[in-house]
Amino acid sequence: MDRLKSSARLMIVSDLDHTMVDHHDAENSSLLRFNALWEASYRHDSLLVFSTGRSPLLYKQLRKEKPMITPDITIMSVGTEITYGKSMVPDDGWVQVLNQKWDKDIVIEEASKFPELKPQAETEQRAHKVSFYVEKDNAKQVTEALSKILEQRGLDVKIIYSGGVDLDILPQGAGKGQALAYLLKKFETEGKLPGNTLVCGDSGNDAELFSIPGVYGVMVSNAQEELLQWHAENAKDNPKILHASERCASGIIQAIGHFNLGPNLSPRDVSDIGQEQSVENVSAVQEIVNFSLLIEKWRRAEVENSELFIAAIKASTDPSGVYIHPSGADHNLNEYINILRKEYGKKQGKQFRIWLDNVLATQISSDIWLVKFDKWELHDEERHGCVVTTILRKDSDWFTWMHVHQSWLEQSGQNEWII
Repeated sequence: MDRLKSSARLMIVSDLDHTMVDHHDAENSSLLRFNALWEASYRHDSLLVFSTGRSPLLYKQLRKEKPMITPDITIMSVGTEITYGKSMVPDDGWVQVLNQKWDKDIVIEEASKFPELKPQAETEQRAHKVSFYVEKDNAKQVTEALSKILEQRGLDVKIIYSGGVDLDILPQGAGKGQALAYLLKKFETEGKLPGNTLVCGDSGNDAELFSIPGVYGVMVSNAQEELLQWHAENAKDNPKILHASERCASGIIQAIGHFNLGPNLSPRDVSDIGQEQSVENVSAVQEIVNFSLLIEKWRRAEVENSELFIAAIKASTDPSGVYIHPSGADHNLNEYINILRKEYGKKQGKQFRIWLDNVLATQISSDIWLVKFDKWELHDEERHGCVVTTILRKDSDWFTWMHVHQSWLEQSGQNEWII
């Protein structure tokens, strides 16, 4: 959060399962489209917030399963845990807010008296969240009865039913909406209130997000009945809430364009990416993102196997440029371009993707840019990552690559790595 010295241009607050992440998209196409758009056009001056019902353990598990980028803020366990940055530093102030009129032991004691409630896994039971499964036909009756009992015991709680099966008991001050309200108040106090905020969801536990004053909202096309019903009853005349016609992350991109919140053309949607683009219209960050996509397309045989392609890449590198392999070996950049020539089409027909994370550029002189990022490659079910530092020179018509240094994030698959 301290990464930005002023207000974020845009803050996106998105649910994960079936909103940002489409579990029915084996190629992860919509998620990868969003990743490329965010890194190329938003990472430098905007904030990404993931707001999920998952516990920290299940959230980290999802990150290993899907090609996700790193958010600036993570809200987990249905708004009961807030953490910051890659290291996920917890917000202690939020913990103090949730402790008011809350006693987890009493909640468990009273909930155990309802045979309709089946406890979820121990990993999903958190300090300020007690979670159960309950059949849809019993949900309303159990919720009303349990709420009255807990109130009589002196607690102030809320019960959220979502996904047609999940029932979460939280402190009254908790929830995705309250967590977002807390963050917005915190930003306002610091003089960093985002220019615009877009909330994104698909299920009942996301409804609170759409109730926050002033935010834009998108219900993805695959939104569940419970969220659509809430919208019909509470916000059908709100022009700031869109029911997208596209699924998951593609629906989020659609909403960015619909509300004119900023660029909404993902680099993955540009067919002639990297061709005839003036440096005046491409930033150092966009150059990095575009180049990684070109390499992916080359290895998947989605561009023509042409000497002109190789010549164009060579023309964009400094003749004395150095490439340092993650193993520590250093080579001339042109040597690795020659290796790239031999890699054409070797990933054709396979689930092979490249995505970048945390792409941040610093201008260190009038024409020199230092760009740091994490690069990930997915080979079917296996992934490999490295930290990359590059130096680019901004010439009159293009960027010239002068230096590339890579260090392993994971010690595996070293033979797979090229530029």
